[in-house]
Amino acid sequence: MLTKKQIQEIRDHLDLAQNPLFLFDNDVDGLCSFLLLQKYSGKGKGFPIKSYPDLTLDYFRKVHELGCDYIFILDKPIVSDEFFEEANKFNIPIVWIDHHDNDGKPVPKSVNYYNSLVNIKKKNPLKKNIFAEPTTYLCYQVSQKKEDLWLAVVGSVADKFVPDFYSKFQKEYPELAIKTKDAFEIFYRSGIGKIAQIFSFGIKDRITNVIQMMKFLMKAKYPYQVLEETKENKQMHYRYNYINSKYQKILDRAIEVGKKSDKVLFFKFGGELSMAGDLSNELSFIFPKKIIIAAYSAGIKVNISLRGKNVRTPVLEIIKKLENATGGGHRDAVGATVRTEDIDEFKKYIEKFYNKE
Repeated sequence: MLTKKQIQEIRDHLDLAQNPLFLFDNDVDGLCSFLLLQKYSGKGKGFPIKSYPDLTLDYFRKVHELGCDYIFILDKPIVSDEFFEEANKFNIPIVWIDHHDNDGKPVPKSVNYYNSLVNIKKKNPLKKNIFAEPTTYLCYQVSQKKEDLWLAVVGSVADKFVPDFYSKFQKEYPELAIKTKDAFEIFYRSGIGKIAQIFSFGIKDRITNVIQMMKFLMKAKYPYQVLEETKENKQMHYRYNYINSKYQKILDRAIEVGKKSDKVLFFKFGGELSMAGDLSNELSFIFPKKIIIAAYSAGIKVNISLRGKNVRTPVLEIIKKLENATGGGHRDAVGATVRTEDIDEFKKYIEKFYNKE
């Protein structure tokens, strides 16, 4: 959680900003974080970060294009030094709100950095297996707009977290909620979960369609406006139905592999859709005791999403041994990228790590 002092500081930054740019991670947590802060301030533009693993210098061009006077970075664990240097050159303040472990990389003093994981570690330096609230949760601490409660639930649940205000949502929207403490169960079996899935597929669309979806959501006041197809959200629904039909076929193949696997479920796939994150999440819901490796082949590289107990440890170990490999994330949920020729070595290392347990 954020402290009262940090919440007020972020609000002060939002008040000071005349034309802020919100750069957010390309997932539901990032999207909802942006929506909450934009609706609170009523100012600025948002743009999803599709570069991985870091926010690269290329995105600074949006500052010039839009004439922004403030930058808010949401739900992104790594930012390139070049990006910070460019912001300093033009004297643009940066507010960075996150919940990931940045592996001890120092944050420039000029950056206003807020991280719930850092807060927890300061209070409990000896505590292990820490899970910090998602960025959406932190942004809702800042905004506290009752009408945006549903967005705060969507972003939190999509990041496998049931917030303490979920009970309020249940009372307000009982037909969209289910009684459970399992975030994945909410995500896959409830009405508010379907909204999270619509967001998840929509954010992966072409950037023009993503911007169109964001404009619609910035005006939306109720979750029913998302669930009901209208001319304003027609493209968003088309995208969801189109992606979901293809995704279900990939998922069915992965489930068959999962039924035959032991501790580690490894599933490699290709095609037009990079759905590794969505796939690994649902497979971990279906096979909760297995280590999930969903690997999307993208030509010369493979984008990998992993889920499972302490999966971050072996991933950080193996990427140090592989050329041009990158990776990071949470203790039990990690993303990585390796060269196509290295995927077999990557797989063997993960399997060996868990088979020795």
